[in-house]
Amino acid sequence: MWNISSSIRHTRRYHDKLTFYSTTPDFYPIQLMAQKLIIDTDPGIDDAFALTLAMLEPKLDVQVITATSGNVNSRQSTRNVQTIIEQLDPLPWPRFGAASTEREETNIHATHIHGKDGLGESTFNVAELHHLHRSDKLLCDTIRHSPDTFRILAIGPLTNLASAFRRDPTLPKLIQNLVIMGGSLSVGGNVTSMAEFNIYVDPLAAREVFHSPVPKLLVPLDVTQKFLFSFNHFDLLPSEKTRAGKLLRQIIPFAFRSHHHLLGLEGIYLHDVLALIALVKPDLFQTKNISCDIETTGELTRGTTIVDRRIGVYQPPNLEVVVDVDLDGVTDYLWTTLARAVP
Repeated sequence: MWNISSSIRHTRRYHDKLTFYSTTPDFYPIQLMAQKLIIDTDPGIDDAFALTLAMLEPKLDVQVITATSGNVNSRQSTRNVQTIIEQLDPLPWPRFGAASTEREETNIHATHIHGKDGLGESTFNVAELHHLHRSDKLLCDTIRHSPDTFRILAIGPLTNLASAFRRDPTLPKLIQNLVIMGGSLSVGGNVTSMAEFNIYVDPLAAREVFHSPVPKLLVPLDVTQKFLFSFNHFDLLPSEKTRAGKLLRQIIPFAFRSHHHLLGLEGIYLHDVLALIALVKPDLFQTKNISCDIETTGELTRGTTIVDRRIGVYQPPNLEVVVDVDLDGVTDYLWTTLARAVP
């Protein structure tokens, strides 16, 4: 229920946001100029970090967040989306899409990295919401209602997008572009020796989306693993007095422990954060156009991202892929954006 203290807090945050727009060199005079964005996610700690940045980024208007199973199961993924938004309490709240429970037979999750609840085994209270639309239906309805106005950031398995494209085959041509965190071109996998997690979880969906006519940018492990979020970076997070700082400081320590014990790293990968930054700051990344496919059935190669590198054989490119990144620029962007966090 809305109350006076909540109203005062939101008014102050709204005023702060307008002040930011009017004082920054690259300000947007009215919020309506922000790019409309849909985020499809399977939260995850790095997903939560990416969502936090998206809510702090004035160039983005996050209108919809759709949940899918991946790092955690469908029910937990839906709950985590709501938990993150409740903790951040942006103005206004985006709409939520619930993850489908139809594809739970694989039981492929990453709770060993993100915790049993996907959010570092933190204890967040969350209200129970009922009658949420399924993610694929919400995607269809949103894009049909405002064709050619939305970008999509996909930072989980591509199940929802493939399902939405099957529901409405015209949908891919109504999307401005799609940024995908997934795949591995040359560095091997992170769930098998060949496959990256998001692609491995639902390779059939990945193949469908890769072959769809929507303009696509792929951000693979080759680039995301170049940036390691260290303990020194942690010290620069916003204060716990801010909503963003409180959330990140509560969930990230689990990732430091899991990356150290399981991967032998003194820092954590922020795969989904790199994908968000590629969407917002494309000048920090180098890209090339490639012809790419997904192996769907191999006993040892399921989920492998296949690039056609044959000499003398021309295959039309079906996506753009990030091949390099300005790491100093990524660090600068993180701290500039996180500095916008308010209580």
